[in-house]
Amino acid sequence: MAEITMEPQMGLDFEQVWAALMELRESGKETDRQMKESHAETDKEIKALSKNIGGLNNSLGKLIDEMFSARLWDKFDSLGYEFTKGGNAKFIENKRIIAETDVFLENGEYAMPVEVKTHLTKEDVDEHTERIGLIRGYMDRRRLAETVVGELCPIA
Repeated sequence: MAEITMEPQMGLDFEQVWAALMELRESGKETDRQMKESHAETDKEIKALSKNIGGLNNSLGKLIDEMFSARLWDKFDSLGYEFTKGGNAKFIENKRIIAETDVFLENGEYAMPVEVKTHLTKEDVDEHTERIGLIRGYMDRRRLAETVVGELCPIA
């Protein structure tokens, strides 16, 4: 069996080794710079993709709201609520949005804030109950409706 020995290679002096180390150091700096640029570009692409996906989700939500709200008039009419106005709504006081709702139906006597959800959770119900209170207070301060009734409509 052949014996392997490790002997230092001769022929390289200190200056040559030092120059090789400095070259390696500079090469590492360039690699770091390229990686940072690549990372920044990847971050930019991820942000753009997230924005596009969020926009698609928002558009889908609006489509579902529109499809569902069209049937609300008939549903509530059959329950004895004859609403004359409706649409999505933002309630603003002191230049601040205090509440928003997917659909807001009203007729001068009754107002019905409606949230449309594809998946209903307890938190959704709690948030809508709080929203109804905010809208009730808003309407009271302006004497806009005698009764505010809330509805959370899950869609199957």
